[in-house]
Amino acid sequence: MSDLPRRAVARSAKLAALPIGFAGRTALGLGKRIGGKPAEIVAQEIQQRTAEQIFKVLGELKGGAMKLGQALSIFEAALPSEVAGPYRATLTKLQDAAPPLPAATVHKVLVEQLGDDWRENFQSFEDRPTAAASIGQVHKAVWHDGRTVAVKIQYPGAGKALLSDFTQLARLGKLFGVLLPGLDIKAVLSELRERVVEELDYLHEAEAQHAFALEYKDDPDFLVPDVIAANEQVLVSEWVDGTPLSRIITDGTKEERDRAGLLLVRFLFSSPARVGMLHADPHPGNFRVLEDGRLCVLDFGAVNRLPDGYPSVFGKLTRIFNNGDMATVVQGLRDEGFILPHIEVDMEALRAFLSPYIEPTAVEEFTFSREWLQHQAATVTDLRPGNVVRQLNLPVSYVLIHRVHAAGVGVLCQLGTTARFREEVIRWVPGFTEEDPEEHAVAAS
Repeated sequence: MSDLPRRAVARSAKLAALPIGFAGRTALGLGKRIGGKPAEIVAQEIQQRTAEQIFKVLGELKGGAMKLGQALSIFEAALPSEVAGPYRATLTKLQDAAPPLPAATVHKVLVEQLGDDWRENFQSFEDRPTAAASIGQVHKAVWHDGRTVAVKIQYPGAGKALLSDFTQLARLGKLFGVLLPGLDIKAVLSELRERVVEELDYLHEAEAQHAFALEYKDDPDFLVPDVIAANEQVLVSEWVDGTPLSRIITDGTKEERDRAGLLLVRFLFSSPARVGMLHADPHPGNFRVLEDGRLCVLDFGAVNRLPDGYPSVFGKLTRIFNNGDMATVVQGLRDEGFILPHIEVDMEALRAFLSPYIEPTAVEEFTFSREWLQHQAATVTDLRPGNVVRQLNLPVSYVLIHRVHAAGVGVLCQLGTTARFREEVIRWVPGFTEEDPEEHAVAAS
């Protein structure tokens, strides 16, 4: 798996400077307040403009901003469409239609990474990429032993560009503090930066993909193509033909969409128990449906390593929520860092906010839909300081897990999947079906 030589590649990148206009907006707000405009309305206007600026910047930047945008998707969904709409459109464009590298540049990268004789590794190599994303692109080729392979090549400069993104995004800390006072954005950025450093090293990705491929080998529901060769910036794996999940979303039958959504949930919930890792980038471009009905999973650059399996606190708090003990849920969220010590939340507002997301675990069968998701977003578009979503924090240990939850729900709503999701939670999420000794002790007291 490591028969490709390791060579450094010179990188360079240019990023637009971030406009920071918070101080000016604050001064404008004070002027309006002095002029007699109500303070609460002035505060909302500042928050609105702050939100517009944040998401405009995130939309203009690429890799690092995309990672932050994905991680904060629940907050992005909470903003009015006129604020977040252009950002969503830009993010989608970056994810789905990144401009491919010219063939000459691809060849230059391959020479730098594999040597002047790089073509000897392949019987044939297609210069036109089959897929392009934020930090690299994939080419179809035939390996020297006759196997059809996918060759993933990292863009020159991708590493510097990503890390530069995070340096610049760190300057937005004060702006995020205005918009989301309950969020420790510096900690989130720091955690994302560490994960991105891993994602830039294709050897890390190869290790993760190989582990998944071994565990799910001959699985009746899933296929993970194994790695054939890798170095830090080139990854060669088995080629798999299948129907992109995006096409199932647009053209699939109800039966096909239901099965694809159920398998997506089964894969995400089962992998921490089976592999000790969670696939942390579940957007439609990373999945194919095979002719035999299995779900093929691609791109293991972003994984959350969970050697102890899925955190039992999720199952435990979900079960307690379904049992109606909201006080214990709030305390549990405080204990885990979702509510910071200085933040007070309205318990009923929090219940109303969480209830729809937990609903799929409380019923035997559930249907995700775009309308359902839009309704949930509509409940949190209020930017006033008391809005509960603005009081919540994202603990660093849950950054990638949240990214998976948010993105996964989005895909399920696109699919419009109807399935017995509760059964998957019972089967794979620890803490959901059984009480632990501490709970018995508390109940007894």
